[in-house]
Amino acid sequence: MNEELTYTEAFNELRLLVNEMDEGNVNVDELAQKVKRAAELIRLCKNKLQATEGDVQAILKELEEE
Repeated sequence: MNEELTYTEAFNELRLLVNEMDEGNVNVDELAQKVKRAAELIRLCKNKLQATEGDVQAILKELEEE
C-alpha cells in the first residue's frame, strides 16, 4: 500500500472487496490477492481507530485537568 488512505476510503474499499467475495465475483486466481488487500485495509482501519481513540482520550484528560 503505497498511498495513505483515509479511514473512509479504506473502509469503502474493504466493503467493496467483501461484496465482491460474497457475490462470488472473485475467481480463484484473484482470491489470495483480494484477501491480502482486505487484511491490509483492516489493519489500516484498526490503526486509525486506535489513534483516534488515543487522541480523544488525551483531549478528555486535558479537559478534566482544566
